[in-house]
Amino acid sequence: MNDAHWTDSPATLLRVGPGFRLADVDPAATPGYGGGKKAGQADLSAAAEEFDQLQERLYAQSRTQPDSPSVLLVLQAMDSAGKGGIVRHVIGATDPQGVHLKAFKKPTAEELTHDFLWRIEKEVPGAGYIGVFDRSHYEDVLIGRVRQLAPADEIERRYGAIVDFEQRLTERGVHIVKVMLHISDDEQKARLSERLDRPDKHWKYNPGDVDERELWPAYMGAYQALFERTSTDQAPWFVVPANHKWYARLAVQALLLDVLKRIDPQWPVADFDVEAEKARLAAT
Repeated sequence: MNDAHWTDSPATLLRVGPGFRLADVDPAATPGYGGGKKAGQADLSAAAEEFDQLQERLYAQSRTQPDSPSVLLVLQAMDSAGKGGIVRHVIGATDPQGVHLKAFKKPTAEELTHDFLWRIEKEVPGAGYIGVFDRSHYEDVLIGRVRQLAPADEIERRYGAIVDFEQRLTERGVHIVKVMLHISDDEQKARLSERLDRPDKHWKYNPGDVDERELWPAYMGAYQALFERTSTDQAPWFVVPANHKWYARLAVQALLLDVLKRIDPQWPVADFDVEAEKARLAAT
C-alpha cells in the first residue's frame, strides 16, 4: 500500500460503527485515497508482492504450528458489484495452495434440511489459509428477509446465531474481514447493460437480476439492518464504495494487508541442522 496516496487507513475510514447509515455512503467516492485510477492500479500492483509474501508466511507458519491463525474474507454485494474482480485481482496475486474459495449458491435440498449455518461451517478456512466467501451466511438475512423466505422471528434468530458463530471463529484464530461492495443502482444498470451488449459477457447475465433490481430499496434496508445487528468489535463490517472497480480492489487489498500485518506470521524455524545439511548436499 502506497502511503503517499492513502491519506487515512481504510480499516478506519470504511468500518461500520455506531450511527452508521448506508444511505450516507456515496458509491462513487474514493475515501482516503488521494490518487486516481492510474495511481490506484499501480498501487494495487505494487502491494501485490507484499500481500503474496505475507500470505506465504501465513501458510508456511501453519505447517509447523497447527493452531496458527487464518483469514476469512466475506464478500457481499448486489449483483455485478465486482466480487469476481476482487477474487481475480486481489486474491489472485497469491499462491492458490493457501487460498480456500467458496461461492455460495442457492441452498440444495440437503442443505435446506439443516440449520442455515451448517453448510457455512464446513467451508471455514483452516489454519494458515485465506478463505474467501463469495456470498455467505448473510444471504440468509438478506434475500431471506427481502423475499420473505423465512418469518421475521427466524430472521431475528439468525442475526444472533451469526454473531455467536463469528465470535466462536475469532476465538479459534480466524480473522474475519466482512466487506460489502456498495454500488449505486445506476452503476449496476450500466454494468448489466454492458453484459447484454457483449456476447462474451452473456454468460454472466442472469435475467433474475432485473427482478432483484426492483427490490433495491428493500435490499438496502436489509443491509442496514444486518450492519446494525452483526457489525461487532470482533468481526466488524466494512462498506467499500465500488462504483470505481479500481478503488474497491485497492481498498479490499488494504484491508487484508492490515490484518496480515497485525497477525505478523513468521517463517518456520528449521527442525534440522542447516549447516550439516549444507555439508551433506555439497558432498553429493
